[in-house]
Parts: sequence; structure tokens; C-alpha cells
Amino acid sequence: MALQALQSSGVAFRKILSHFPEELSLAFAYGSGVYRQAGPSSDQKNAMLDFVFTVDDPVAWHSKNLKKNWNHYSFLKVLGPRIIAAVQNNYGAGVYYNPLITCDGRLIKYGVISTSVLIEDLLNWNNLYIAGRLQKPVKIVAMTEDVALRSALDQNLKSAVTAAFLMLPESFSEEDLFTEIAGLSYSGDFRMVVGEDKAKVLNIVKPNMAHFRELYGSILQESPQVVYKAQQGSLEIDKSPEGQFTQLMTLPKTLQQQINHIMDPPGKNRDVEETLLQVAHDPDCGDVVRLGLAAIVRPSSMRQSTKGIFTAGLKKSVVYSSLKLHKMWKGWLRKTS
Repeated sequence: MALQALQSSGVAFRKILSHFPEELSLAFAYGSGVYRQAGPSSDQKNAMLDFVFTVDDPVAWHSKNLKKNWNHYSFLKVLGPRIIAAVQNNYGAGVYYNPLITCDGRLIKYGVISTSVLIEDLLNWNNLYIAGRLQKPVKIVAMTEDVALRSALDQNLKSAVTAAFLMLPESFSEEDLFTEIAGLSYSGDFRMVVGEDKAKVLNIVKPNMAHFRELYGSILQESPQVVYKAQQGSLEIDKSPEGQFTQLMTLPKTLQQQINHIMDPPGKNRDVEETLLQVAHDPDCGDVVRLGLAAIVRPSSMRQSTKGIFTAGLKKSVVYSSLKLHKMWKGWLRKTS
């Protein structure tokens, strides 16, 4: 993973980080407030800044954050840090968001996730929620020398490339690949129908091709599965059953299990490897992978959004949803004008 290419030297991000407890294994900023996007999210100056903070001990971190930023929390704050950490870890996608916070003159939203939960998601794609955000360019604001976390971040990017390969034809462009990768965590997400601009994925990729190249270039150059002609921006992969089986066998565990569940007829109880071998010979292999992704993303995005009503509070949830719907409406108006 080209971490150096993702490091942020922005003083503004570090100033915002100074308002929070320091015990972070990873902090990154993402979204339209960080990287320019086309469409209704193109106004970077006024866009909300999105952050994720990864912490080893969520109880201790929330305890300190409650003392520093009591007003950031919903009514759950009166229940104390242990309940907040339990809600964070045990419901939704394992992340606790505080949205619509004014910090250093900017509107921000920040999510808190346990390091162990993030590593599991990066490796296995249990939810593909924060792992999905880390498949797109982000600004790393702080990071410790956690070998397990760094390895998991790298593996997540490699898995994203492999999943995208399975859904693409034999020959394709860089833009095709990056669009497929950027869309992985939106597969089956109900917010792509209600609340999010449907052109969101292309709006993310088109203005940020250089950032995607920095993120994935070395992986593509080193991958034995692809011929990568960087200067022409073109790629070729092996679409033989043998090539696809190799790719399927390296997919994250949860995605393999979902594919097995989709393809395994009742009463057969085939093991995962047997099912993946069948899928490798299927002309609709890419569609099966897409269904597997949707089976992960759809429930986790719905649970996380429901959880947001409690973690943000009803008033903020209504305001935040209204902002999302307004952005979708602006996108629709652009297309029809």
C-alpha cells in the first residue's frame, strides 16, 4: 500500500485531530471534503469533513472524549462510555458516528471503530463498511506502527483488485477498474437508491484518477494475474476458469461464504472450495460475485443507518438525512437540466 502517497500534511486536519484524545492507531479523512468530486459534491469548501478514528480501547477513548466533547454525543452519553463502546462494537458495522459537529470552523462527522474490528473487516469483509472507504483514496492524518493493521490495510486493497477483476471483462481501462473498485462497498447499499447520488461512484473516480493510481499502481505492477500497461492505462486479465478459480480462492472469507450460500443448493452442503470451482466455470461468475458483495453490504448499511438514529440523536439524524436527500436532488437536477 502506497502509504506515503496518502499521507496528509494538511495543518487543518491535524488541528481538528488535536480536539480529540490522542490514543489513535489510525485516523483518516475521506469524502468530498477531502478529495474533489464531480456532481453535487463538487463544493469542497463547504463540504462536511468526514473522519474515522481507530482506537485500541474504545471504553477508555470514549471516556476521555466525553470529558473533552460531551456535547458531541446523543442521549447515549448519560449511559457512560461502556454502553457507548458496546453500541459501537456490537451493532451496525462496528463504528460509532458523531455527525454534524462544528470543529475549528468546519462541519465534521467522525466515526470511532475498534482496531481489532477494523482489522477483521479489512481482512474478511465482514461489513465492508470502513474497509470499503479504505479502498478509495483517503488522507491518513495519524497512524501508529501497528504491523497487523498495516498488513490488513494492504490486504484490503489487494482483495479489492481481485474482486474487481472477477467482475470485469478480459480487457479494460484503468477507469473501468477504479470505478469497479470504488463501487464495491456500494453493492446493494439501499442509500444508493434513497439518499445518495446514483452517479456517486463515477463522481468519485473521474476527478481522482491520479490518486487511485497512487493507491493501486504498485499492486497492479506486481500482480501475476494482470498485464498492466500503465502508460496506455489499459489492463488484461486471465478469464479462464483456472484464472478465475485462483482469484476466487483469494477473496476475503465472508465474501467466499456468501457466494457459497448463494450457489449451494438446499441439501447439498458443499464446501466453499467446491462451490468456488463451479463458479469459476460459470459465464456469470462476475454476477455471482456481485450478488455476494450485495449480501454483505445491504444488511450492514441498513443496520448502521438504523444505529445512527440512536448515536446521532433524532434531531441530528433528521438534519443529516435532509442534507443527503438535498444532495441527491441537486444531482438529479443537474442531469435533467
